[in-house]
Amino acid sequence: MQHIDEIADRIRKSFDLRTAARDRALAQTRLLTRHCANAIRAVHREEYELADEHLSQARELVRSLQSDLAHYADLYHSGYTQDALKEFAEASIVYALVQDFPLPSPETLSLEHATYLQGLAEAVGELRRRCLDLLRLGHSQDAERLLSWMDDIYTVLVTMDYPDAITGGLRRLTDIARGVTERTRGDMTISRRQEQLERSLQRLEDKLVDNH
Repeated sequence: MQHIDEIADRIRKSFDLRTAARDRALAQTRLLTRHCANAIRAVHREEYELADEHLSQARELVRSLQSDLAHYADLYHSGYTQDALKEFAEASIVYALVQDFPLPSPETLSLEHATYLQGLAEAVGELRRRCLDLLRLGHSQDAERLLSWMDDIYTVLVTMDYPDAITGGLRRLTDIARGVTERTRGDMTISRRQEQLERSLQRLEDKLVDNH
């Protein structure tokens, strides 16, 4: 009986440690997701210093997660952890591309490749939002630059023809990215034609005024 009690005690201690690690990870992932969402919101508002602050705190949380779960691979690769890390990838990529900084790599962000690619795919939606904001402000050249990034991202994603078990369901996100990119291209085409029409009308109006 003494032997089984010792085994049970060791199991309980192991479960206590695992439960504490899980609870800590859940709290960290919730906070990480919040910082990433706030960083993206700040980027769209062009509050880049605030976005950088949120991303700095997010990076610290990523390091803590990776350290705390170093001995719990199953918890690290669980859905809630990887979803939060994907949000970190997305926020970091959007922050960089909107400001015309170099694209951060998986190694720079300390993320696994599948998680990074998922974040890259989801960044396309935020880039579309930024493109539309830029068009409303009349900054079509910068919108064209971001659309080019959206094209490049989709071109890379579509080459990742691997099972979902390897990529974490990247195929669905790639299909969404394609639709978002196509809609953005259509919106920008309409916007450019409208700009051309307005310029033509302005030239015609100026010519009529000069003739009088």
